[in-house]
Order: sequence, then structure tokens, then C-alpha cells
Amino acid sequence: MVPGCDTREVLRERGQREVFCGLTGIIWLHRKIQDAFFLVVGSRTCAHLIQSAAGVMIFAEPRFGTAIIDERDLAGLADANDELDRVVTRLLERRPEIRLLFLVGSCPSEVIKLDLSRAAQRLSRTFSPKVRVLNYSGSGIETTFTQGEDACLASLVPELPQADAGKNALLVVGVLADVVEDQLRRLFSALGIGSVDFLPPRQSAHLPAIGPGTHFLLAQPYLADTARALEERGAKRLAAPFPLGVEGTTLWLKAVADAWSVPPGRFLEATKAARERAARAIAVYRQQLAGKRVFLFPDSQLEIPLARFLSRELGMELLEVGTPFLHRTHMAPELALLPRDTRLSEGQDVEKQLDRCRAQAPDLIVCGLGLANPLEASGFTTKWSIELVFTPVQAYEQAADLAELFARPLVRRMRLAV
Repeated sequence: MVPGCDTREVLRERGQREVFCGLTGIIWLHRKIQDAFFLVVGSRTCAHLIQSAAGVMIFAEPRFGTAIIDERDLAGLADANDELDRVVTRLLERRPEIRLLFLVGSCPSEVIKLDLSRAAQRLSRTFSPKVRVLNYSGSGIETTFTQGEDACLASLVPELPQADAGKNALLVVGVLADVVEDQLRRLFSALGIGSVDFLPPRQSAHLPAIGPGTHFLLAQPYLADTARALEERGAKRLAAPFPLGVEGTTLWLKAVADAWSVPPGRFLEATKAARERAARAIAVYRQQLAGKRVFLFPDSQLEIPLARFLSRELGMELLEVGTPFLHRTHMAPELALLPRDTRLSEGQDVEKQLDRCRAQAPDLIVCGLGLANPLEASGFTTKWSIELVFTPVQAYEQAADLAELFARPLVRRMRLAV
């Protein structure tokens, strides 16, 4: 064990892990950037993974697809770059609405050392100015689950225009459902903060400008590379807990209000109605969840903010809070709000963690799909962590929806037991 943030100890484990690869992020990214297309350069396994995770019928027209690397490519019998150029040309002819194309690396493309960065530059020259082509890696060799979003947004940062000198602006970073984005815009407007942009935008033509006057606020806790890229462009990060639950959302908004010198009275008035509605809605679920014991396996990097919400707003007891990676700087405001005796773990040795979990017999286990079914078969109640990423859960109006996600499996277990 090594000293972690906030002087508490963190159990660091390095062993077998149970996680999705970063390709999964395409499922929510393609819904957000409405004129973008995500072309995975990978195998049929990659295609099946994304299709299954998205639940898209085969005759639909989603904004993602897979350029299949087959045996001829792996054996070097075909020029993979020529094949890729052919697939991209055919795709853009068929889908003329595409304005931004991401070439997404996978394990197979990494294995054959296909240089997608150079391919993206080549294809950009061919299809500009109509289509911009970028690349990032969603390979399970390099990324896990939510890191695909981080890699995607980091690839966008060099494309952001330079802001005018001296212009102050707020940038909210991280994929949010459109309804959540609209709610936050209304709250920022009520606070008197008019110059607000979101990354990613809904249309690639609306990439926000950034510069030394830009302050950015992370909406998701797994955007370390994107944050670093923005800081290298001169933007300044506002430190805050993440907008999960009433407390998290309030402190997240307060970080902006303080940076813009919003009077305390105006802040309280602007947030009062939404805060009170959310608090009333959450109270219903607190009655069901207070005192329940929860164990969080590492999966999405949302675990620490979720633990803070479960403990402080729903009254649950935290047995262990695992996270794939612990970014101590970004998580410092969250860690300060956790109970002092919270057991934190970073990384994973899945067999050892399963032993600890079974020994403590939690009322609820938050974990990935690969662990949920075996644990359910052993008599435990589980919550799929992937749902917490696919579902809009940020900000005041979604606070009760977030609480309900944790209450639902316990209610299901109770009904099945009757």
C-alpha cells in the first residue's frame, strides 16, 4: 500500500483485469457529434463488440462502422493503406453528410503497426475542406472503457481555433446528453455567464476557440489527456467535484461562480429551485438505500464521484471503492468528501478483489458486465457500471435518475425473493 491523496492509503493492484476496451466510447460519442463518423480499423470481433453494445439493428444507419482487417492484411498480402483509402472513399460517397471522420485504432491495427496518424493526414489532404479526418486509439492494448472518449477529445484539441487575446470564456469538457447540456446552459445563463462552450460540440463546424482566457470544467472524471492538452494550449482548469447528485452539481457550479465572481446571493437564487427539486426526489431513494453496504469494482473511473454521492446523499456504507486509475489532482476535491475510513484501490487483481468482495458480503456490487452474471449466480445483487455511462446522470434534474439506478437492482432482488 502506498500513500495516496488526502494522506489516506490506497491499495495499488497490478494483475488480471476485467474491463471493456476503449472502443466502447464510440457508443456515446457518435450520438453527440452529429456530423461525425467513427470508423474502427479492426477485426470482426471489434465490429461485433460495438454492434452488441450499441444495440443497433443491422439495417440502421449509425454513425460508426468497422473497416475489417482480415487474414490478407495480417499476412501482408494486401496493402492495408490502399484498402483503407478505398473504404474511406466509398464511405464518404455513400454518406455525404459526414464532416468529421475519426479513424479509430484497435488491437489488430496496433499489432500490424498500421500508422493511422499518417493515414488521417493523407486522407484529410484528399478530402479537405469538406471532411476533416482525425485519428485516435481505442485499442484494448492502450485504453480501457472510458479512455476512448478521452483519446477522442484529446485528438480534437489541436483542431480548436485560437481565441482572441483577453477573451474570457468557459468550456465544459466531456460528452453530455443534449438535454443535460441545455439544462446547464440555462443555469449558467441565470448565473450571468454567457460565453459557454461544450467540448465536444454537437456539430464539428462549431469547435470552440480556446486560449489563455479560457477556463475549463471537466464534466467527466476520465479526461486526463484532454485536460493536459487544453492546459498546453493555455486554458486553465477549474478544480471541483463532478456534477453527480445535488452536492456534486452545486460545488461544480460554484467553482464557475467563484471564478466569475458571481455574488453568493445570486448563486443561491439561480440554483435554488433545481436544488430543492433534486433533493426532494433523492429523498425517496435514500429511504431505500440508507445503511446498505456497497462495493465498487474498478471499471469506468466514475467510481470515486459515485462513492461520494452514495455515501453522502444516499447514506450507503462504502466497503471498497476501486478505480482503474486514480488521478490524484483531478480527484482531490472528491477525495476530500469521502469518509476518512473509505478503502480505496487503484488498478485490479480481479481474483484478490473478488475474494475481498465475497468476504464482506455487500448488499450491492457495482461492476462490469464480465463480473455481474457470475456474482448474481452466487447470490449477490449487482449494478452494471456501463449503465452509469450510457444513462444521463449529471446535473440536478438527473440526480434522482442516478439514485434510482442503484435502488433498482435491490428492488428487483426483493421482488424475486417474494
